[in-house]
Amino acid sequence: MTTVGAQDPDLEAPATSRAVELLAGRTIAVLTGAGLSTDSGIPDYRGASSPRRTPMTFQDFVGDEAKRRRYWVGSHLGWKAFSATQPNAGHRALAALEAAGAVSGLVTQNVDGLHLRAGSREVVELHGHMRAVACLTCGTSFAREEVAARLERDNPELALPDGVRLGPDGDVLPESWESVAVPDCTACGGLLKPEVVFFGELVPAARTRAAERIVDDAAAMLVAGSSLAVNSGLRLVERAHRRGLPIVIVNRGATKGDRRADVKIDAGTSETLAALAAALT
Repeated sequence: MTTVGAQDPDLEAPATSRAVELLAGRTIAVLTGAGLSTDSGIPDYRGASSPRRTPMTFQDFVGDEAKRRRYWVGSHLGWKAFSATQPNAGHRALAALEAAGAVSGLVTQNVDGLHLRAGSREVVELHGHMRAVACLTCGTSFAREEVAARLERDNPELALPDGVRLGPDGDVLPESWESVAVPDCTACGGLLKPEVVFFGELVPAARTRAAERIVDDAAAMLVAGSSLAVNSGLRLVERAHRRGLPIVIVNRGATKGDRRADVKIDAGTSETLAALAAALT
């Protein structure tokens, strides 16, 4: 495996040049993670500077009213902050590669929607998104804006505070949530849940199959901004490896897929993807 360190800014470094050689002329399947969105102001889960966090599990959400209330307050404040973020150069580079025909499809572990806002079209949001909320009982789907308006109507004290700390899943920890009224389904009164995959919850089978098709239809794989600590992403890298696809990983720090990579670039995603896009288009 060819590697370049994060301290090396030279875009002609051997690993970067090798990545261009491997990807040029091949249709590329892309997998992205939270590290891609850090330059948009959304912190990574597992980087050295990541905030300490206790993610909501599906079991806690459905089984503990207090934790569900806390989640809804934090998720609401985080969603409002998420909505103000913008795609960065890495998102735009991947959209440009797709427009040029080099990227055939993109799978993201992020729920921020920034790939779509950057112009990428063939996108599988593996862990869901924050644009909608669904009822766990009857399946009715609601636009997030509609549910947010209800939440603020019933809890007028929920204004976005200055300096709110935003997590990778759009959740923040508010100072108080004990008296907050959480929204329920207007169709059946059931529990509402944002359409994101919680810890302890399975990725829907249809979404997994769509992600696998992107890998199966490609001739190379590019991973950007993911430590591959979550199996849903690592399995796609293993799938690409079994098919003999060349694999390029761009990430600050080690990943669980490094031993499968033909090239590992330990560097920031924005500048590296912009350089790769310039060389490949």
